[in-house]
Amino acid sequence: MMNWNEIEDYAKHWIREAGERIRDSFQTKLVVESKSNPDDLVTNMDKETEQFFIEKIHETFPSHQILGEEGLGDKLQSLKGITWIIDPIDGTMNFVHQQRNFAISVAVYEDGVGQIGLIYDVVHDELYHARKGQGAYLNSTKIEPLGDVPLEKAIVAINATWVTENRRIDPKILIPIVNAVRGTRSYGSAALELAYLVTGRIDVYITMRLSPWDFAAGVVLLNEVGGVITTLEGEPLNFLKENSIFVARPNLHKEIFTKFLKRK
Repeated sequence: MMNWNEIEDYAKHWIREAGERIRDSFQTKLVVESKSNPDDLVTNMDKETEQFFIEKIHETFPSHQILGEEGLGDKLQSLKGITWIIDPIDGTMNFVHQQRNFAISVAVYEDGVGQIGLIYDVVHDELYHARKGQGAYLNSTKIEPLGDVPLEKAIVAINATWVTENRRIDPKILIPIVNAVRGTRSYGSAALELAYLVTGRIDVYITMRLSPWDFAAGVVLLNEVGGVITTLEGEPLNFLKENSIFVARPNLHKEIFTKFLKRK
């Protein structure tokens, strides 16, 4: 029988240790490279942090598989068995330019079902964590379920890219949403934006392109507070490829989808 308490304890210990290593790196010179484009950054700390998790997991749980952003883990065709889904530094651009507004995201899934979700805001020492069926927490404080918020009082997290000309979506679809709500924000870290929705700091999050390591931990947390996460088309997420993401409080997900996103 799987000992989820043990797995969770190791995951929490490792994520805090990794955070300490990242904080220590603030005084050193980073090696910064580009991946798919000049804005898609990776640093030596991204790679070293992912390798840190891989070594710990392989040593402690050799039968578990690993899906990581930097590609240092396994090449997966399915999520059968126990899979760790890791983003070593979510918000690398913020890490490079600001040394804040980034997070480590770690999730553990069993046969495609999220069992453990951890999002660690390294700079503020805030660990958002959840176990399936046991509630979500910010450090030691339990997070209450998400209640309703009227559309006109909602805060939406959305990058300005998606309401200007771009290759992925007609901005005319999203502009009415922006006009209908109280305000918009963009934090530059999907993991943190999901954590902020879990805690009620924002009410809606919309983006066109996230990979599984960006949202896997957030999904576990959201499920524990009643948040709703789908693609922009209202479909379930695919944990082996990129997805559009539409996350919201339950009442707002239904209202926004029906009024603005549902194809007539």
